[in-house]
Amino acid sequence: MEVTIVGAGLVGCLLACFLARRGHSVTLYERRRDPHEAGADRGRSINLAISERGIDALRRLGLEREVLAAAIPMPGRMMHAVDGTLSFQPYSADRRHAINSIGRAELNLRLLEAAQLPGVRMRFGQRLTGLDERTGRLEFASGLVEKAQVVIGADGAFSAVRARLQQLPGVDFSQDYLDYGYKELTIPARGGEFAMEPGALHIWPRGRSMMIALPNQDRSFTCTLFWPHEELAAFDPAAFRAGYPDAFELMPDLEADYRRNPVGHLVTMRCSPWYATGETMTIGLIGDAAHAIVPFYGQGANCGFEDCVELDRCLDETGDDFPRALALFQRRKADTDVIARLALDNFVEMRDKVGSRAFLAQKRIEHALERALPGRYVSQYELVSFSTTPYAEVERRVARRRRVAAGTVAGMAAGAGLLAAWLARRRH
Repeated sequence: MEVTIVGAGLVGCLLACFLARRGHSVTLYERRRDPHEAGADRGRSINLAISERGIDALRRLGLEREVLAAAIPMPGRMMHAVDGTLSFQPYSADRRHAINSIGRAELNLRLLEAAQLPGVRMRFGQRLTGLDERTGRLEFASGLVEKAQVVIGADGAFSAVRARLQQLPGVDFSQDYLDYGYKELTIPARGGEFAMEPGALHIWPRGRSMMIALPNQDRSFTCTLFWPHEELAAFDPAAFRAGYPDAFELMPDLEADYRRNPVGHLVTMRCSPWYATGETMTIGLIGDAAHAIVPFYGQGANCGFEDCVELDRCLDETGDDFPRALALFQRRKADTDVIARLALDNFVEMRDKVGSRAFLAQKRIEHALERALPGRYVSQYELVSFSTTPYAEVERRVARRRRVAAGTVAGMAAGAGLLAAWLARRRH
């Protein structure tokens, strides 16, 4: 089967690898120029935190070692208080688990190279402008016109393929923007070494705002400042210094970085269904084109990579019948809806709670339970980041556990009440 993928980003390249392994001919169309020639885009790419779901997809293609060799493991969070106090919060009780920092551009280059396979053709500088499922016709801004039987949109949150689906009867679409934006900043290496501890995701939680920083192989840190839009528009270096004094001292190019890099926007997008079958063409969506989420659980790329695994599984189940496989792939929406909610919830946690004593006490209790009940008690974060348990099942497990805990507390309270009543009767 000849398959057209629109978008040669992370998910598009990985999907091309999966499909080529199945023996399909794949053509990738990408609106950007070849990054080998044009260089990486700067200013809009939050560094990625690759964890088990993404690693599992890479492992299936034999790419795990190559990608992780370019990544830096982060086994926990490093919290930065305003007074400069640092506190490290491991992600797991035994500190064995880590998420892995890698630049988006670096990972995209590695996946582009991995997709240089027999049967895979790449066409750069081709922006899709028209798609007609009735005739199988694709039109590009360059004037190129092609025909295709199967088109899969892996072209991101503002997908041109999805734009066509949205025009069809019965297709629902919604987008919800946070009233926050982000700016990419940099903490450069100092004397050829990391300016901060590299084995951690650094967080400056400040209530209404926050900043995060992830390490890079060149010993710099990519920082992402999340502020309300009105504060981003009226940037005040003095206010930044007051809120992030330790970071300010490590950012000699702060104002130049701020002026140079654009404001990024934070949006959750939902679409249903993710596919349509016309007279001569089947259209499908994958990754952010189907379900863009905010980055606060570090699951955007991981979720997109897991999409590729699930679509590969659907092709197994349908004997590579793409119309049936893309219809079956729709079952994944239950999981992507859950991670969209969890990502929004985690924004509040990272911004407001991670530095609080109550949050730290809760994490200590969770880790104690994990040590006391290995394999039986696993935190929500571990299930999301360090397992391939479906997101919807994670939500169900956590909800059941909370109900049991609430019932236990209620039972203990009732027992205490009965005891108090019995003691009162004894006194009288």
